[in-house]
Amino acid sequence: MQYLDLKLHALDEHGDKKEFKLSDFKGKNIVLYFYPKDETPICTEEAVKFNEALDKFPKDTVVIGVSADDVESHLNFMEKLGLKFKLLSDKEHKLKAAIEDFVKRNFKYDKLAERATVIINKDGHIAKAWCDVDVNGHVEEIIEYLNNQG
Repeated sequence: MQYLDLKLHALDEHGDKKEFKLSDFKGKNIVLYFYPKDETPICTEEAVKFNEALDKFPKDTVVIGVSADDVESHLNFMEKLGLKFKLLSDKEHKLKAAIEDFVKRNFKYDKLAERATVIINKDGHIAKAWCDVDVNGHVEEIIEYLNNQG
């Protein structure tokens, strides 16, 4: 599971610059949502929806947004919207490619769309994938899925 050990530049939920690997969150569910670009209308709407619903996610869940934008762009986006979740910079699309490879083999999707979400379970396995996301109702669908996993 190569996707767990890729080290990426990021912002933590407080806006501090760090490097993260997904394996840093083993023992927690990870909601990893990919989006095209900071501060575009639909990406902003999606980020706000995740942010507003953070207290509805199970306590053992980490929400992480991922785009190819650099950390400085993420910082502006985070500050402008008051985001309280992590943002990863996947400038070279290495994480997305590794996730896409796994999803193609195990979920039979042709590709991961620009706007996609995966759930990585507490053991580090991709448990669910949404490969072409419509932001309307999507966050609620993720929360429902996680709450039904027991």
